[in-house]
Parts: sequence; structure tokens; C-alpha cells
Amino acid sequence: MRPIQTLTALALLSFSLASAQSTIKIGAVTSLSGRFATFGAMQQAGFKVAIDELNAKGGVNGQKLELLLEDDASDTNKALNAAEKLVNQKVPVVIGAYSSGVTKPLSQYMARVKVPLLVATAIDETITKPGNPYTFRVNNQSSVYTRSLINELKKIGGMKTAVVLTSNDAFGKSVLTDAGKLLPAAGFTVLSKDTYDKGLTDFRPLLNRYKGQNPDVVIFASYEEDAVALAKQVKETGLAPRVIAGIATGFALPDFLKGAGSTAENFLVTMVWNADVKYPGAGSLYTRLKTALGGEEPSQHAAQSYAAVLAAADAIKRGGTDPEKVRAALEGTKLNTAFGPVTFRDYAGYQNQNSVVGLITQVQGGKFVTIGPASAATGKVVLPKK
Repeated sequence: MRPIQTLTALALLSFSLASAQSTIKIGAVTSLSGRFATFGAMQQAGFKVAIDELNAKGGVNGQKLELLLEDDASDTNKALNAAEKLVNQKVPVVIGAYSSGVTKPLSQYMARVKVPLLVATAIDETITKPGNPYTFRVNNQSSVYTRSLINELKKIGGMKTAVVLTSNDAFGKSVLTDAGKLLPAAGFTVLSKDTYDKGLTDFRPLLNRYKGQNPDVVIFASYEEDAVALAKQVKETGLAPRVIAGIATGFALPDFLKGAGSTAENFLVTMVWNADVKYPGAGSLYTRLKTALGGEEPSQHAAQSYAAVLAAADAIKRGGTDPEKVRAALEGTKLNTAFGPVTFRDYAGYQNQNSVVGLITQVQGGKFVTIGPASAATGKVVLPKK
């Protein structure tokens, strides 16, 4: 009986090893806790919808996908620890993180260990400029948001002066730099450029100063809580330019609409994906993301993260699970997704070359309505009467 028992044991061991190897693991790092947790929840929903979709179609090369998701707690050091943990588990690619301040050092670490990083939401220009051969960004960089907004302002016409206020972090500084160059080039006089530190809750002294300057355009770049506070305090101070605009991030969240309520009405908000975009499958993606969020409205961050998983899976399908071969496969990515096309181009860093035009939405009736560019618009801009 012992030989039979031995053979049985070997068979069970063989089955166990095969089961252990039956999934392909993809790593991800995002903010499931801390100040960016709302964005992390959006990313997690995007990850889940993509993994479920791919596995329902048979996975990748006959193997199911498994997401190893780590919480960076909105902290750079914890993100680096999380990435190290994933690298030690031999993942062929990592997706992450949310914020630019966390993602840039994360990309530098991933380059040192030679494992590709897919950036899904962080927009700081310097992540991919100059960048490195192991970082690939699915979403667009900050200048796309700012340039798209300014192009839309020029089309609207009749405006010549602007003020800019951003958060004092990697994201905000990137937007401030872009706006400082692009606004004057478009014929605008910049009356004020300011940043504020994390923790500031009373913006009224700044807003009152802007009111005295009487700008045509006010541009904000802020995270979640600050975006809501700014909208409410704009109303309180009576600051009334022709256009108030929010550059993505906190302004692009459904929670901005809920938190700011009627004070958000008519804000222009730049983003790269909205529920009303005309990409094939976008409607279905919106529905699935909303289900994954328990009925909450999905933001562009969820759609971006969905596309990042598809890009990772596509590279693994073509290159296998060796990180270097995945990196090489990412260079040849050509995907059409419900988020939009994904094709990386190396111009001082691997950037999705199709993510070069931002959507301009306006809050109308408590919803984001796409008003630009014309090829994507489902509505028209509404401006206050002079």
C-alpha cells in the first residue's frame, strides 16, 4: 500500500502546485486609507471590474488573473514598503499609485528593481519627463488638463484675465507651472498665482483678494475636501468671474457634486473620462463601475484604473510573466478600451499618446456634462450673463 500512498501524495502535491501556478498575479498599490482613500476606492473599483471582465473571458493565456492589492495609506514610505512586498512576491508588473507625490518615488524604486510600473491616475509631468524605461502612464499628464481648459476658454472668448490657486504639492505645483506658461501664451494676463498648504480650511482671505482683482477666470487645482470648501467659500465671498474651473482631481469626483451642492453649479471641470463619453463600451463600463462602488457614481479615476489592468494583462499575454519581457511588451501596446485608446509613446518617458486631449465638463443640474472638445461634447457651455 505504501507505493500507492506515495503516488497519491505525489499526485496531490502535483495538483497543489498546479493550482498555485494557475493564477497570474498582478500587483497594485493605492490609497485604501488616509487622505486619498476616496480616490483609492475608485481605483479599487476599476481594478475589480477589469479583473472580473478578463477572468470571465478565460483570463490570460488560459490562466486566471489575481490582483495583489496593497494599501499605501496615502504615505510615500508605506507605498515603497508595499511595492517591495509585491516585488518579493515576484509580480511581473505593478499598477499605482494614486497621488503624484507618492507615485514619483514609487516609479524610481520600480526602475531600480527593474519591474514595470503602470501609472493609472498620477498626473505630475515629471513622472514621465524625463521618466525611465520602467514607467508607463495610462492617464494623461497635468499639462493636458490645463492646455485643454485654456483652449476651451479661447473658444468661448471675451476673457483676458485669470487667477490661479493650487495645492502646494506635486500635483498642484505642476498645474501652477503649466498655467503660468500657457495662460500668457494664450493672451491672458495672470493677476495672481498662489499655492496653499495642506490643512488650510479658510480660503476667504485669498478669495476676497481675487474678488478685488475682478478676474475673468478663476482656476483651482485641489483635492477632495478643499474643492468643496472652495466652491462654498466662492459663493460666500461673492467672487463672480465669468468662468470658475477646477483642474481634475477633487473637482472631478462625484463627491464634489454632493458636497458642494448648488455652489458647484456651472464650474468647468477638466477630466479625461466621463459617463457620457462616446467610446464603445463606455456605457457598460459606467454601469459596472457603479455596481462595484455599491451604487456610488464612478469617477475618471476608476476608468483609468480599469484601463491600466487591461494594459497589464495585454502585455503579459504577449510577453509572459518575466518583468523584463512585460516591459518590452508594454512598448508595443495598442489597445482600444472603454476608457479610450492606450498606446505608449516614448518621448522622454512612456506616456499614453492617445491621452492628449482632456474633456471639458461643466456642472449642469448637479451633473458633469461634457462640453468639449466638439467631437465628444454632449452639451453646451452655460455662462453667467454680463
